[in-house]
Amino acid sequence: MNLPSLLRRPSRTQLLALTAAFVFAASSSFSIAQTTTATKAPVAATHTAAPWWKHALIYEIYPRSFQDSNGDGMGDLNGITQRLDYLQSLGIDAIWIAPMYPSPQVDFGYDISDYENVDPQYGTLADMERLIAQGKKHNVRVILDMVLNHTSDKHQWFIDSASSRTNPKHDWYVWNDGLPADGPNVTAFQKRFEHEGRVPPNNWVSLFGGSAWEWVPAVHQFYYHEFYKQQPDLNWRNPAVEKAAFDAMRFWLDRGVAGFRLDAIPTLFEDPQLRNEPETGGTNAQGDPNVSDIYTNNLPEVHDVIRRMRAMADSYPGNRVLIGETYLPNIAALDKWYGGAKHNELQLPMDMQVGFTNKLDPALFRQRINDAETKISGNQPLFVFDNHDNVRSWDRYGDGHTQQEKQSIARIVATMLLTTRATALTYYGAEIGMVTSTPTRVEDVKDPIGITGWPKEKGRDGERTPMQWDDSLNAGFSTAATTWLPVPDNYKTLNVKAESADPDSLLNWHKKLIAMRRNNPTMLDGQTIMLDESNNAVLSYVRKGVAGHPAVLVALNFTATPQTITLDPKSAGITGKSVGTILTDAPSLKQASSLTLTLPPFASWIGTIN
Repeated sequence: MNLPSLLRRPSRTQLLALTAAFVFAASSSFSIAQTTTATKAPVAATHTAAPWWKHALIYEIYPRSFQDSNGDGMGDLNGITQRLDYLQSLGIDAIWIAPMYPSPQVDFGYDISDYENVDPQYGTLADMERLIAQGKKHNVRVILDMVLNHTSDKHQWFIDSASSRTNPKHDWYVWNDGLPADGPNVTAFQKRFEHEGRVPPNNWVSLFGGSAWEWVPAVHQFYYHEFYKQQPDLNWRNPAVEKAAFDAMRFWLDRGVAGFRLDAIPTLFEDPQLRNEPETGGTNAQGDPNVSDIYTNNLPEVHDVIRRMRAMADSYPGNRVLIGETYLPNIAALDKWYGGAKHNELQLPMDMQVGFTNKLDPALFRQRINDAETKISGNQPLFVFDNHDNVRSWDRYGDGHTQQEKQSIARIVATMLLTTRATALTYYGAEIGMVTSTPTRVEDVKDPIGITGWPKEKGRDGERTPMQWDDSLNAGFSTAATTWLPVPDNYKTLNVKAESADPDSLLNWHKKLIAMRRNNPTMLDGQTIMLDESNNAVLSYVRKGVAGHPAVLVALNFTATPQTITLDPKSAGITGKSVGTILTDAPSLKQASSLTLTLPPFASWIGTIN
């Protein structure tokens, strides 16, 4: 595939594209240098009216890479449990764990062979139940990754389905007889996959390369796979599939999980007519023609399933949440995934349009944050800048800049994530500035897409390297001689231990932002209104005061040169002539009092207006 800019995987559906307790005081002026480090968690906000997820900070954990508890070089569930103190001190409300179910690991767990158990490499079902229980003691909920578009070809469902056309589970997957190889309108691409005189029924391309159809001699048919051939797509037009999938979700809901992140959820349905996708020109990394996905992605039928899924989740106590991996073309499409004004589908479909702009463009961020504020029928936005499928934001936004500038840009990214009115989703290591460590040789690649697509596509190993805890062997991740992916060379200085001791570190910047966000009602519920909207160098906005608390101003310099701005909150209906600094990484702004500010290069400033 041809990858735009530094974004390796815009989505799995398009090939795959913050120990400081900072208690906010409205009348005080604080800066990063004035806040001391503490080891306890921020005090929970006294906010009970809204469901927990509305103001949550969710932390994605790639289980292979977070903490190894048994010395085998691979992370596991008990390792996550060992690190709950850290997660609590950081201010995390919930962890999303990438798939830990039994799996052949062709796609590192996104090929599930049993929805109701734990893969032995990660531990046992008892280990998961212990993690959930210990998480509750630490006020950290557990969200599981649920993969519903497809299973592994080693799942018993598919084994049965592929055994015979008359097997009761044959129709649980998408099968087709194909077309005669010499038939009219058969393309050269289809002919590459001829079997027994038959070719795939259309030009659909797997997002991991090759035809999306795989031949099974036992039934003389092709089955459809959006991803790897070892990941056959379930047939969601069969009610039995929905029942079985919902039963698997209930299995975990009954064990106390807080909800699910729904992988590749827009791809549940395919065009029943199996029409050819329009070709878009050029070829992908594997040499296949590029095609659109209008017949395999975001079909309207999926919303009926999601409404029923929401009703099922709502039948459980505790505000269980459904989060969607929703890479969508525009804000109107995103609104549909909430159920629009009816609020009856996903509580939190991911807004990828904000976090994956991949360029420091104030106008673009202004528009997209404002869209999320005003164009999703009053639903709660969910912003995300990092995940396991994309080059880390440190690199995507810092590319071409000095290390010092990258540090400042990372603070800008964290500030946008944690000061806008959105539920926030972050990824392990983002809080310390972990970088993307892409393999330089194909021999070192573990991700299959990197193996088949090299050198155009180098895979996703770079953003999945082990968490860097300290300067000991393997960064404190594992005692093994060799880890499943190598620990980046910078771990001696870039790690949690070192940054915890440095009051000016990126980690402590995150902690202060998180505590401020958690303890200030304005940061929880205050409306976000853009300021200085014609400024192409500085992004500034106000969070309107709530419950008698003052408004909060945010100003971010997206450039390498100083920028002087005059904030005009009157345009947002807010009065006041002076400001007080809450948090800044610019020493010159610690005592700022005027609405006219000179922001140093790539500076972040947060203050109140009086």
